[in-house]
Amino acid sequence: MRSNFIGHLVTITRHRHKVIAHCLRAGIPIQGLLHDLSKYSPEEFFPGVKFYQGTRSPNEGEREAYGYSFAWMHHKGRNKHHFEYWTDYDPRTKQMQPVKMPLKYVKEMFCDRVAASKIYGGKNYHDGYALEYFLRAKGKRKIHPETSDMIEKLLRMLAEEGEEKTFAYIRKLRNY
Repeated sequence: MRSNFIGHLVTITRHRHKVIAHCLRAGIPIQGLLHDLSKYSPEEFFPGVKFYQGTRSPNEGEREAYGYSFAWMHHKGRNKHHFEYWTDYDPRTKQMQPVKMPLKYVKEMFCDRVAASKIYGGKNYHDGYALEYFLRAKGKRKIHPETSDMIEKLLRMLAEEGEEKTFAYIRKLRNY
């Protein structure tokens, strides 16, 4: 359990530091500094320790054990860079529907996905890694179509043109 504690703490901190660096490059430094602070809360941290594996999110292990991840529900409800945060009841359809994310959170989501790909991909990481991960679930996730198109565009740009050009583009991006 001690090794899980240290492993999880190191993993989430390494991830957070990568996101901070990416957010600086994307021109959203404050979001980087505030990124994922809820992962250190008891509701998220202790399940993370319990289900720590080092090669994938502990939320996957918690889902396998219980059929859901309380830590993930806590996390997505407090962190606006997750598209799952952006759902609301639509009075016309009487169903929960995805809402278009504000651009500043799409930028942070990009930084988060690239950082997570680097942490969990390790030596196997390449600039197309995050796009490949994103495409595996395309059409299965409930995300606003414009948000989905924008994050895919940014991930595709990263895969095809690299970090330097993609972060320069993101810094200049004002709407979508």
